[in-house]
Amino acid sequence: MIIGVPKEIKHQEHRVALLPSAAYQLIKRGHQVVVETNAGAGSGYPDSDYAQAGARLVTDHAAAFNEADLVVKVKEPQPSEYRLLRPGQILFTYLHLAADRQLTEALMKSGVTALAYETIEVNRRLPLLEPMSEIAGRMSILVGGYFLAKHCGGSGVLLGGVPGVLPGKVVVLGGGTSGINAARMAQGLGADVTILEVDLERMRFLDITLHTAHTLYSTEAHLLELLPSVDLLIGAVLVPGARAPRLIRRDMLQRMRPGSVLVDIAIDQGGCAETSRPTTHDNPVFVEEGVTHYCVANMPGAYARTATQALTNITYRYIELLADAGLAEACQRQPALVSGINVMNGQLTHPAVANAHGLPFSPPAL
Repeated sequence: MIIGVPKEIKHQEHRVALLPSAAYQLIKRGHQVVVETNAGAGSGYPDSDYAQAGARLVTDHAAAFNEADLVVKVKEPQPSEYRLLRPGQILFTYLHLAADRQLTEALMKSGVTALAYETIEVNRRLPLLEPMSEIAGRMSILVGGYFLAKHCGGSGVLLGGVPGVLPGKVVVLGGGTSGINAARMAQGLGADVTILEVDLERMRFLDITLHTAHTLYSTEAHLLELLPSVDLLIGAVLVPGARAPRLIRRDMLQRMRPGSVLVDIAIDQGGCAETSRPTTHDNPVFVEEGVTHYCVANMPGAYARTATQALTNITYRYIELLADAGLAEACQRQPALVSGINVMNGQLTHPAVANAHGLPFSPPAL
């Protein structure tokens, strides 16, 4: 099989979908790997590393798509890339289709078979999403703490406090992978941390794991009680494949103190606040109702080398299986891959995505 690795063209996206070492392993198994020049430069992997691994370098962006049976990316195709996709081709990347109808319709029209990293589910876990969720969760506390600084328009609260001064208050909505990593980082800084969750078993796990963090059953009433005293609010809710639930209304934000910060990790699935809208790394924040909103849709891209290594660690086994066996047999060997198929033969094949757009759902025709 020919595996194409195009350079990511989304603004401020520096990750790459395949490490040189992974390309080497695929080539050893008899596959061809076509890599666009400078695809790995943003993550610290120069073209020479891919050439040494045996990959074929191409200077034309379209060539990484045109020759490939399997295109592996990090982020969803951009509008200029829609025309490069074709029937019979497999696209394997993060898609987040529930928040993007234009992309959904473009993939259906192209005839490509589109597999989303974020909807592959194994034992109620999302293993291909978890590494990026870990980075985003940890990063949320770093950026949230930074934008609490007075010179950034924040309230001037130091999350960890100092002797004789109470620490800042952090509230995390959702105790999943992003949420627990946000809580761990905030706890490590010495902040006062509360996690809102609806799964009682998960709350027991969080209570045992995070010794000084508080857990609270997630209801609107509980959130309304907490908001007036919150310094940093982390939105870390996730419904696999579906649009993030809007848990924070504008009138609820009005209860927060001026200069407090909201980091909406769920923004790539539409965001969990009514006031959230996607931002970029070079213009990451805006203010609504006196609250600084950080809503960067590709947060892990800021730490591209760590993110690339973490992503390839988990995606490689699936890429290898798809290359060795093809889609149908790969799904037989690893049934979890079926949950990753979002679009196939012009049809939506993931129920949550179809429901998000009010479009018909068809099971994958394997």
